[in-house]
Amino acid sequence: MQTLNESSQTCPQCCCCCCCTTTFFNSPTSQGNTIPRLRNSSAEWRHSFAVTTASSIFPNTQFTNHESLPSLHESFNEFTKVYPEYSETEQVDHVRAKDYFHLSLSNQTCLDYIGIGLFSYSQLQRHDTSNNQAPSSSIPQTRLSPPTYSDIPFFGLSCKTGSLKNLLLHGGQDSEFEAAMRKRIMNFLNISENDYFMVFTANRTSAFKLVADSYQFQTSRKLLTVYDYESEAVEAMISSSEKRGARVMSAEFSWPRLRIQTTKLKKMIKRKRKKKKRKGLFVFPLSSRVTGARYPYLWMSIAQENGWHVLVDACALGPKDMDCFGLSLFQPDFLICSFYKVFGENPSGFGCLFIKKSAISSLESSHSAGIVNLVPEKQPHQLSDDSSGTDLELKHKPTPTCPHEEKPFPLSSFSGPMQTKKSDIVEAGEPPDSKLKPTQCSEIEEVQEPVQTLDKSNVQDTDIRCRCLDQVDSLGLILITNRSRFLINWLVNSMLKLKHPNTQGVSLVKIYGPKVKFDRGSALAFNIFDWKGERVDPALVQKLADRSNISMSYAFLHHIWFADKYAVEKGKVLQTKVVGGQGVVRTTNKKKDNVGITVITAALGFLVNFEDVYKLWAFVARFLDADFVEKERWRYIAINQKTVEV
Repeated sequence: MQTLNESSQTCPQCCCCCCCTTTFFNSPTSQGNTIPRLRNSSAEWRHSFAVTTASSIFPNTQFTNHESLPSLHESFNEFTKVYPEYSETEQVDHVRAKDYFHLSLSNQTCLDYIGIGLFSYSQLQRHDTSNNQAPSSSIPQTRLSPPTYSDIPFFGLSCKTGSLKNLLLHGGQDSEFEAAMRKRIMNFLNISENDYFMVFTANRTSAFKLVADSYQFQTSRKLLTVYDYESEAVEAMISSSEKRGARVMSAEFSWPRLRIQTTKLKKMIKRKRKKKKRKGLFVFPLSSRVTGARYPYLWMSIAQENGWHVLVDACALGPKDMDCFGLSLFQPDFLICSFYKVFGENPSGFGCLFIKKSAISSLESSHSAGIVNLVPEKQPHQLSDDSSGTDLELKHKPTPTCPHEEKPFPLSSFSGPMQTKKSDIVEAGEPPDSKLKPTQCSEIEEVQEPVQTLDKSNVQDTDIRCRCLDQVDSLGLILITNRSRFLINWLVNSMLKLKHPNTQGVSLVKIYGPKVKFDRGSALAFNIFDWKGERVDPALVQKLADRSNISMSYAFLHHIWFADKYAVEKGKVLQTKVVGGQGVVRTTNKKKDNVGITVITAALGFLVNFEDVYKLWAFVARFLDADFVEKERWRYIAINQKTVEV
């Protein structure tokens, strides 16, 4: 059996490690030499990648003035010298230019959500133009035929009440649209209908709460979670579980890299239990959606061997990472992921809860809220401004929801700058705060007419065109993963090159979690510090980023463990969480949950390009100017003729 240390060397995208070594080993270093070919070892390859990134991107250089940064063109040339394989991902740029041209037209950089899109923007545009709506003259147009039913990427969600267990045992009535969408998604994720049931939920948070409301905590009393950040979905699960008698435990993460405290987690997993009795539910995210940390998959096996049911949170995985997850090997009892509609345009969507058929016996027949039906709009209209949302760490104002819904999404706008004034960190659900017109009703509503049912034998003949899923399938795991790896590591390394122009050389940016690393995720958690070493409020950074058309989010890191040598640093970096900016401490059953660090977080989706990450880097560099915030205040007053607090 593998040891935990051995398993930690196993990359979640292990199938692409060998595929990308051939050309990279011949890539030039900053001295013009080549990297010697190493033995065929994934560990050596990862180490070589990190060393090359750190030594070749702006070698022996520190930037103390934002005006001294190299231009976008110069930076891209150096980037492609370090990562020559990036040119092999140009197909993504072609897809973006053809099917997501609104990103360039709006000059909006979307770095505020992770997940998988369903449709392309061109599908929406095709429907709009074929529906005799006047298109913008700046958008390329082609002669289009009227859309067929399967061309229309519009749907709403209807609340569905009842018992999750009864639904799984006795089935439900699917519309033709819903059955076809379920089939398409399960094929995309490589999940077999022979092994798993799939349930649509209003969002990610609803999926977590649905499991908590149905799991047999009366007999399997423990809930063990592994999250380095505060998640609305997990908090909803914890709250519901505790009401049903569960004993809640959480993994801890060591400062400063936020690695799992393995000894403590092993002890919690391996505590003695009565024979043939399940301990409870082990909730395991494959990756942190805030820090980008990846976790060894072996934890799932350890938990299963010690009598736990396992829920896998796959929401932070890349678009094709399920291709190498090894579902048949680990076979979790539950798996949750989420989908949104259109990248950079409409974040609405739904959550997906997968239940292993053999795990139905672990559920109770209790009332369950959060299950939804997908309702196709046969006479489509322009997309509603509110939604049932996918999940990410965003800030936003609440929108009308169906009675059982949780708070809306916490990310910033996809179609324009957002105004963030709240400081409470929430996660996922509805669309983020934006300049969109207010909606009169929620996208989730009760169905007024009977849903058209379909004999499942005919589902295979129904065509649902999810162009974004088709594009991801066509691009493939290796191309998407390599592109993300190059961009996120360039960004991390470049951020660390920013230093204040004083004798102490105070770093402008502090990164939490993994830094330059071959198998890190595409999310980045960081804070900005002024020349005195004082942290700049993450909400302020987000607000200023919005004004520069950069959408980011912020989140709250917690469950942080400090070794004795970091005792002094502990008192300086930790803070007590407040709600609503009113100085009210959030009350929970666990006092230590209130202590942590609020951070800015940026997420790189598969359509993000080098210009996007450069734009973020250049924006952050502006804080090297000690008067930057004050200048922004006066600039806003001059433009809007009113005072604003920043």
